[in-house]
Amino acid sequence: MFQSKKRLARYGLLIALAGLAIHYLFPVYGFLSHREKLPHPPFGWITPPTEYPESQVIDDPRFEASANTALAILASHRQQINAPAITAAVAINAKRVWTGAVGWQDVRSGQPATHRTQFRIGSTSKAITATTLARMLKHGLADLDQPLSTVYEVLPNSEWSKITPRQLASHTAGLAHYGQTKDWQGAYQFMALNQHYENVEDAVNLFNNTPLLFQPGNDFSYSSLGTVLLSAYMQRSGKQPYQQLVNELVLTPLLMHDTHWQEPTINLATHYWRSEDPERPHLREWRDVNLSHRLAGGGFISTSSDLVKLGSAYLTDSFLAPDVVDTLWQPQRLSNGEINPQNYAIGWRKGELLLEGSPHASYHHGGVSRGAQSWLVIIPDYQMVIAVNINTKTTKFSDFASVYKELAQTFIAQSR
Repeated sequence: MFQSKKRLARYGLLIALAGLAIHYLFPVYGFLSHREKLPHPPFGWITPPTEYPESQVIDDPRFEASANTALAILASHRQQINAPAITAAVAINAKRVWTGAVGWQDVRSGQPATHRTQFRIGSTSKAITATTLARMLKHGLADLDQPLSTVYEVLPNSEWSKITPRQLASHTAGLAHYGQTKDWQGAYQFMALNQHYENVEDAVNLFNNTPLLFQPGNDFSYSSLGTVLLSAYMQRSGKQPYQQLVNELVLTPLLMHDTHWQEPTINLATHYWRSEDPERPHLREWRDVNLSHRLAGGGFISTSSDLVKLGSAYLTDSFLAPDVVDTLWQPQRLSNGEINPQNYAIGWRKGELLLEGSPHASYHHGGVSRGAQSWLVIIPDYQMVIAVNINTKTTKFSDFASVYKELAQTFIAQSR
């Protein structure tokens, strides 16, 4: 009897250990399989449909011809990149003139994508954070050059004392990115993606033991974790939860009702992993993830229509003062006086776009998330904003985002 109880206890312990191993290691397997480091399970593949629904909303009848051309461009582009769904929106003079959708919000249920379909927008979230910071500047709730030591009695990392919001927002603070963290808890969570963080300061604990890559201001290194730390500064400086600041200063006044930081929502697209293997169906649903630990830098969900509202806010003096916009759009210099190599400003990149034979400044941000990609661009010379989103990932980001140029040219041609 005694030996039998010992054997049962041993079996029970083995079962418990196996359960713990599965609990902690299965999310890591999911991370590695979606990066093609390990094979996916043989089940769960989805055969894509042969037909894809289309819909559009034409807000300004003067652009009807451009709208019809744009929808055809969107449909062709979806086919080229094999995306389950793609949506886009165009705003001119701070008003949406068109939005279109092609494909499926959810393939299994046959639910078509619409202009209300929400996508994970990845690092385009940084534009939301930058806009909230800009509004805080307007209301005297933040200072771009205020060291973190002025809002923290005890810093989570002593190396952070002289870091400023300007450096965090322009990736010149020396913070590590996801794969560079030295904190074991953070390294695990960035793979598991299964923990919810309501308070942005709790998310900072995932990387607060990681040393700086360089002295703040001396170099450039893209870091979403730096944006997470920025959101913690904003929360402390604004004396409100970060999410509340975003909602009160940006989402509510801009009527961005389809932009959220919590999943799921009724209009959220199913996000997919896409295979290029011709021997099997090329879609499978992306595993469940929780991106609250990276909210400010890559955790929001939104629509193309909401994103053009965000971009249009930069073209109206009533929402952001021109001097604040100039500050946010100014590529930041390193301590040696040189502009950083990515022409990165405060939450935006400055680029140049050739339109009608001439170069024009553009301000943009893109995002890559779990089973999604996003693109938002502002072209001030044409008072134009364009947003595009898909619910999968392409091998090259430019394969996805390049469609915005055709859309821009289409609407510019008719606006003349």
